[in-house]
Amino acid sequence: MPPLPPTRFSFPLTSPLLHLLPSTTTTTATMSFSSSSPSPSSLSNPKQPDPQLDQNLSQVLTYHNDTKHHFTRYARSPRGLDWANQPNPFRRYLSAPLLPLLHPTPPDDHPSPLYSSLFTSLPPPKPISKSTISQLLYDSLALSAWKTTGFSTWSLRVNPSSGNLHPTEAYIISPPIPSLSDSGFVAHYAPKEHALELRAQIPTWVFADLLPKDSFLVGLSSIFWREAWKYGERAFRYCNHDVGHAIAAVAVAAAELGWDVKILDGLGYEDLEKLMGVEMLPHFEIPARAVKGRLPEMEFEHPDCVLVVFPSGGGGFEVDYEKLSSAISEFSKLEWKGKPNVLSKEHICWDVIYRTAEAVKKERDLGGRFSVEAFRSSGSCSEGSYKGLTVREVVRKRRSAVDMDGVTVMERETFYQILLHCLPSGSGGKQRRQLALPFRALSWDAEVHAALFVHRVKGLPEGLYFLVRNEDHFDELKKSMRSGFKWVKPEGCPEDLPLYELHRTDCRALAEKLSCHQEIASHGCFSLGMVACFEPLLQDKNVWMYPRLFWETGVLGQVLYLEAHAIGISATGIGCYFDDPVHESLGLKGSNFQSLYHFTVGGPVIDKRIMSLPAYPGPSVDA
Repeated sequence: MPPLPPTRFSFPLTSPLLHLLPSTTTTTATMSFSSSSPSPSSLSNPKQPDPQLDQNLSQVLTYHNDTKHHFTRYARSPRGLDWANQPNPFRRYLSAPLLPLLHPTPPDDHPSPLYSSLFTSLPPPKPISKSTISQLLYDSLALSAWKTTGFSTWSLRVNPSSGNLHPTEAYIISPPIPSLSDSGFVAHYAPKEHALELRAQIPTWVFADLLPKDSFLVGLSSIFWREAWKYGERAFRYCNHDVGHAIAAVAVAAAELGWDVKILDGLGYEDLEKLMGVEMLPHFEIPARAVKGRLPEMEFEHPDCVLVVFPSGGGGFEVDYEKLSSAISEFSKLEWKGKPNVLSKEHICWDVIYRTAEAVKKERDLGGRFSVEAFRSSGSCSEGSYKGLTVREVVRKRRSAVDMDGVTVMERETFYQILLHCLPSGSGGKQRRQLALPFRALSWDAEVHAALFVHRVKGLPEGLYFLVRNEDHFDELKKSMRSGFKWVKPEGCPEDLPLYELHRTDCRALAEKLSCHQEIASHGCFSLGMVACFEPLLQDKNVWMYPRLFWETGVLGQVLYLEAHAIGISATGIGCYFDDPVHESLGLKGSNFQSLYHFTVGGPVIDKRIMSLPAYPGPSVDA
């Protein structure tokens, strides 16, 4: 197979309008983080060198830097879209028994609570049943609608995805559920059919003494090829954004049923392979360079994480990862059913994606600590901003805006309310630990902050603002960014909202240029860049935190999507932005902090040429 030629894009060299911002300091910052991040001692007294860890870190840093967009060129990607080989968005396991799920219809047995109420408290937990499993998936990973215009028809899902390409697959690992299976089982979720494909039966529920009563597992995996078909080498980033969106989607839908969700992060990559049955897929040999040809093994699934779903309010529980891993090892002996369908006839392999995925594989942490802390309610300053919508109405009507109207104005109190729901620790304490919905699903302290470009918020001056989501990082952020930034709380800001005004200016042109010259970043009420602790964190914790940082940005992005729709407007994620110009605009030097995801919130422009159709039953097309 011939190697791919190098791809370079010609792009006009345009100023990112840095002259609008105050000058930056030339002082090199030193790191001083909490235990959740690299500590001074971990930097001044580094761990003993480990050649493999050093090699993995080098691979991750090389990937991250090589997949940055610049004013003069973009990261490598296809020169055009190969429509004949567009991946099938629906994975099916051919010959696996199909177990149809229920379609909730009002009035049903489990009425959906008000969206805003979930951030205050969770309803009483419902029992595991065919009905509740059906509802969980219907409100998290199912189809939400079909769209059609002319001769094109395509589906939308409850969980968003970069380019609507949907690399994320989901699995249910559950004890027996009446009317679904008389034994424990592993099933793949088929969203087009809203059904479970039975991959394997578990004769004895081996997790009975290892997990809480009335709990089950949700596994998430990624097919990198689906994103790489369009986005090339940057696709690994986008796949992990989508994992974060899916985690949050599952967490919110579970909360609707009174269930809590937590990542079982002490398990390793090999455990996840066995648990979801994807170790049975053909092994993919990574080529020495990017190649094009017929590569069906490239459609394998990379297992990302497994979530334990359990009744809320029952107190904490311990997980013995050694015993859990031992139980999972027996899954290799199960009788696995179904052969995965082929998604494309021909492929382009961007080898750097797969080398990076190898580098970030997490080994099991048998001594890892698992903790479930009490639910923390989120802050509230403008409950009246919400439109009285239920959880189902919000999550299933969520759409990614393709354009903003440039005129919609948001009230200041509404802006503050949205940001209160973006805080990891909820109300009444210092921001650091992930205790509030849906961030509590994550197993690490918050590492992602938000640089906000405020355009149209009534009562709040236009300009650049910063939301500190882990207050242990405040001093380091302030030292690392431009010395002329003000760092003052804006007028009317709630006391427990760590939002700071940095610089007053009309930053619409700046936001647009930084987001690959896309008007959607300047035509909303506000846009933002998610800034994460980066290289010192990867050195201190290990490189497997790299995808997890993107998961955290996806969880935060999902909250922004839902908040926007709950107040009657819209939002969209922005994966295309000029990485280093974003850092330069903030005064950030080196790789202590990196921008990993952008977002915009505002009034959407509706394309009336596109017709909406119900999700189920959908049109008889494989799209």
